[in-house]
Amino acid sequence: MKILIINFNLKGLEVDAFKAQAHIDAMDFRGVEGLISKYFIGDENENVYGGVYIFKDEESLEKYKKGPIFEFLSTNEFFDNFTTKEHGVIDGPSIIAGAKTETIS
Repeated sequence: MKILIINFNLKGLEVDAFKAQAHIDAMDFRGVEGLISKYFIGDENENVYGGVYIFKDEESLEKYKKGPIFEFLSTNEFFDNFTTKEHGVIDGPSIIAGAKTETIS
């Protein structure tokens, strides 16, 4: 499994408007091939938002990064300081701890 963490600051967009749009856009992630789970994250005090994505493998993550959702996020005029970080998963202890392992359907 691979984890992608995206962070950005809101610029020129109210938090409530961002949350409302995220609620609408959430269904789009159900069609992402190889995506096991996606969490919307946010810290209003620090103006940091983004997502944590769990992919079944490197191939799925790379395909996502070349796709339209990632393109929209990474070039969005309302998202400043867009950054990404990728991590591997240590499978054994993660599964014992209850990590989800099947894809979103």
